[in-house]
Amino acid sequence: MKNEAVERPDPRTVLVRMRAAMPGLRPSERRVAEAFLTDPAHAAALSIAELAESCQVSPTSVVRFYRRIGYTRYQDLRMDLTREATRETVESSAYNSVSGDIDRSDTLEDIVSKVALNETLSIADTVETLDIESLRAAVAAVAGAARIDIFGVGASSVVALDLQQKLTRIGRTAITWPDAHAAWTAATVLDDRAVAIAISHSGATTDTTEFLSLAAGAGATTVAVTNFSESPLARGADVVLTTAARETRFRSGALGSRIAQLMVIDCLFTGVAQASFDRSVDALRETYTALRKRTLG
Repeated sequence: MKNEAVERPDPRTVLVRMRAAMPGLRPSERRVAEAFLTDPAHAAALSIAELAESCQVSPTSVVRFYRRIGYTRYQDLRMDLTREATRETVESSAYNSVSGDIDRSDTLEDIVSKVALNETLSIADTVETLDIESLRAAVAAVAGAARIDIFGVGASSVVALDLQQKLTRIGRTAITWPDAHAAWTAATVLDDRAVAIAISHSGATTDTTEFLSLAAGAGATTVAVTNFSESPLARGADVVLTTAARETRFRSGALGSRIAQLMVIDCLFTGVAQASFDRSVDALRETYTALRKRTLG
């Protein structure tokens, strides 16, 4: 009798899946995840019993954790972690071998290297995990929409505005809203010709989740851009575009998430522009000419 192949997740996304799973983990499972994320190479060298002891949890918690992120065998997880730890070591060597969180003793040169490394890895991880079929569905929805409403809070509002401005430059009717009440009012009167795009790193921001819920209730196609595929925002969306941002003590919800979100919405915008290539090129040329005439006199 032949052995059946054991299902195994994409080894390139093991650390991304751990970060994405964090909000929904039990405290004991979270300690295991933190051990892996803090020092993947060291944790991967430990047996289940050794890892459980170092995290002060039961071996069952370790097993429950690796199954939660899609593994059926611990040895597969260890192998993938070792590979990813090696990749990150190679990546960090390009930035003066400085990695990790910002520390009190860091020089300004260290800060530049750490920020550059973390943002580079945020983009690289997002590329690995972004679902192309979901992106294709989002492009088709936006390209065919009579109107696109976009909403985000805080740092995500900057990303929402960036997408709105890009879409407007190619002749699309795109609108962002300055506050939640305005966004909710707009969402309520959308219809099936509209697309509503909600941007939230956590996917748990109440104002943003409510905006998408109201838009869905009105009949609009809904798109979520979030770091967590199991978040309330993602569960309520027709299409989910996931980021894989790396946050640090000084960057939580502000820089790492914004960089990854901007990469995703640039892909979305470019796909929409390409869908009506000649029209988009003409619109960009006309808007550039109009701006140049007025700024140069």
